[in-house]
Amino acid sequence: MGKSPPGRPRSPESDRVILEATLRLIASEGYSRMSMDRIASEAGVSKPTIYLRYDSKEDLATAALAYLRIEQAPRVHNDVRGDLIEQMRHFRHTFGELSGMSMLGTVLMEERHTPKLLKLWRERTSKPYRRLLKEILEHAQEQGDIRVNEDIDTAIDMLLGAYYARYLSGEPFPVNWPEPLVDLVLRSLTAPGGGEES
Repeated sequence: MGKSPPGRPRSPESDRVILEATLRLIASEGYSRMSMDRIASEAGVSKPTIYLRYDSKEDLATAALAYLRIEQAPRVHNDVRGDLIEQMRHFRHTFGELSGMSMLGTVLMEERHTPKLLKLWRERTSKPYRRLLKEILEHAQEQGDIRVNEDIDTAIDMLLGAYYARYLSGEPFPVNWPEPLVDLVLRSLTAPGGGEES
């Protein structure tokens, strides 16, 4: 994440305040209006201190999102249903708190002019979420909770895609939103006959 320059070791405390200031500004101002000057002021550090760690605004913004995911993601307890519900609840909360759909729109809109932003988004936000869900489902396969021959990648598409579809529909999210979603996906992975109920 970011640069690792030689010489004097980086301060973990400076790293933390920079990333947390970035997250606050993403939430309050959005990615497009956020500037490195504002981040430096919010964090109480100099711009050179930031540039020692991150070479651009897109580098810093995506590093901050990765930090949030790592720091606040729920622990896994090897209970496939409970773990998936908690991870999807965290996913929805994170996107909601940071206006994640608005930032994703910016990322996609900037693909032509700033392709690095989408590349970093995928590496630090999209792929880690998918990897975590995949680890939960693969462990469930090893434990015999879901069938070994099932398509886990498609199940992950269903889980994450359901959030985007619900958001774009404009329909409110029910309080228990992740639960029926996870139950439906798990039924498709455990029902006999390739996902069809007998």
